[in-house]
Amino acid sequence: MDEHIVSSYDDELKFIVRRISEMGGQAERMVERSVSALINSDWGLAQSVVADDVLLDAAQRELDERAIMTIAKRQPMAQDLREIVGAIRISNDLERIGDLGKNIAKRVIAVHEHQQPIKLVRGIEHLSELAIEQLKEVLDAYVERDHLRAQAVRDADEEIDAMYTSIFRELLTYMMEDPRNISACTHLLFSAKNIERIGDHATNIAETIYYIKTGQQMASDRPKNDTTASMTVAVPGSGAAPAGAGE
Repeated sequence: MDEHIVSSYDDELKFIVRRISEMGGQAERMVERSVSALINSDWGLAQSVVADDVLLDAAQRELDERAIMTIAKRQPMAQDLREIVGAIRISNDLERIGDLGKNIAKRVIAVHEHQQPIKLVRGIEHLSELAIEQLKEVLDAYVERDHLRAQAVRDADEEIDAMYTSIFRELLTYMMEDPRNISACTHLLFSAKNIERIGDHATNIAETIYYIKTGQQMASDRPKNDTTASMTVAVPGSGAAPAGAGE
């Protein structure tokens, strides 16, 4: 970031950048802890994740207020304006990631009441590892203003989509095999979708970093490998194809 003649202006910009980094670390921890609570049925850990969301919400409000005030006072242009507008967009994505982590944590109690298929739990754990790695990568790209690294994060989102589709198919299979699995699998399905959405928000951040650095938007044809919308579920006697048939 270039230095300005007015040192207080630099301080305002540095505050915004620092707060984004702090919010990123907090969102990352919330996701890690929420998935750990889900995997280990740790109700206490889940409750702490829910409580932490209030802090992330407050941080977003503070950043937005400071960013808007800086725009009003300094009337920034070009790179500076992109930095501030980009920070507002990124803070919104980080706040949403925190919300998704909180939503996963809220399902811990419900899932704990039912037997969980080990294979599916491990699948969700691996899915979360991919999403968290994407989040770490994009936060590092933001610190370094590395638009090429950000672009690589966006391209890698396909892997998360593909794994989510696989987990979705397996969860449907478990529910069809035994109705007693429906309740637990439904909560796991929502948790998996929340993790997939975390990957999408990491991709949003990557696109914002690219905009901050280059002043241009990434191409709109974002890679997607989530095919769950086209799946059908076999209903006894209906003749419908099972989920994922023909793929």
